[in-house]
Amino acid sequence: MVKDLFERIQNNKGPLGKWASQAEGYFVFPKLEGDLGPRMKFQGKEVLNWSLNDYLGLANHPEVRKADADAALEYGAAAPMGARMMSGHTKYHEQLENELAAFVMKESSYLLNFGYQGMVSIIDALVTRNDVIVYDVDGHACIIDGVRLHSGKRFTYKHNDIESMEKNLQRATKLAAEQGGGILFITEGVFGMRGQQGKLKEIVEMKKKYNFRLLVDDAHGFGTLGKTGAGAGEEQGCQDGIDVYFSTFAKSMANIGAFVAADKDIIDYLKYNLRSQMFAKALPMIQTIGSLKRLQLLRDNPGLKDKLWENVNALQGGLRSKGFNIGDTNTCVTPVYLEGSVPEAMVMVNDLRENYGIFLSIVIYPVIPKGMILLRVIPTAPHTLSDIDETLTAFEAIREKLENGTYKEIASRTKVDLDA
Repeated sequence: MVKDLFERIQNNKGPLGKWASQAEGYFVFPKLEGDLGPRMKFQGKEVLNWSLNDYLGLANHPEVRKADADAALEYGAAAPMGARMMSGHTKYHEQLENELAAFVMKESSYLLNFGYQGMVSIIDALVTRNDVIVYDVDGHACIIDGVRLHSGKRFTYKHNDIESMEKNLQRATKLAAEQGGGILFITEGVFGMRGQQGKLKEIVEMKKKYNFRLLVDDAHGFGTLGKTGAGAGEEQGCQDGIDVYFSTFAKSMANIGAFVAADKDIIDYLKYNLRSQMFAKALPMIQTIGSLKRLQLLRDNPGLKDKLWENVNALQGGLRSKGFNIGDTNTCVTPVYLEGSVPEAMVMVNDLRENYGIFLSIVIYPVIPKGMILLRVIPTAPHTLSDIDETLTAFEAIREKLENGTYKEIASRTKVDLDA
């Protein structure tokens, strides 16, 4: 008997979807209003916002807003029409690619319409069924989905674990040799939940012993790490050892789009084999010209990154001094780990937003283990030290309520499952 395809979907909404009736519109898919920045409106009330990845504050920068508006006025939202290979190629796309390549110290680069689809397609294009992929178990969803497309063998290693990396490289080396293939090693410059840098320097060092190519997703490192802001590879002094460098515009560049950078022969290959770009409309002129302005500001104004790190150090130092567990983050991403159930987390976030005016992202199972709550705080350059003090005070208050059972008692009076 053939089942109705939708039966499973209707009966099982998934580990996150099952919370939709209680969470949607407030805990997920919330509507933030007003100019992008530390102070925005949520459900009619002003909140102190710690959920934007606008690290350098470029989203609402007057020069950026003007560049976007001027490009929209001159070209509209449609230009250029068509895929890059056919009719959507312009001098501005070439200019942005050249400037990005120079900035991250690579020979060449190629623009991508979206980071997620770009990474999926890069992985797909770089490997064949005879090749082996080795990747971090905590890799971003775009990496996981890209690996799923691979028709060959793949091995995961324990998160940032050198011993596990080497063990799996040994397995991959044996298999690749038998199959006549190569090895693609994938990691992140910055892991977006935990805030740890990938161990790029150690991985690059392993290339002396094992024959593999290294692909790095540096979405959160670009613009925030390194002397010039060129990312985690520059920060760790091993940018040359990264064979394929990827970053999105959705973080420090406060825009839509992404890019991949590598030696010219690799980029030339990707240009003609990245299916997600070959068969997609070119990045619009608004985003392309706007990104040129953003890159100029990022490159020419190191004070933006300095202010960001002033806030990062103040926030993370304050949290540690008050006994909060923020793990071993060594980047701007600031996770605050607490113990509690999903219903308690929902009550806590409601309290933060309604009574303390603090808006941030909450991460729960299945993204992290059951019984844990992760409050993900993203400091940006426009935040102030006063914002940080206000947040530290609120966090002390909610921690006390979580530990003394206040949130559990409130959750027990609502229609939520305390065993979740």
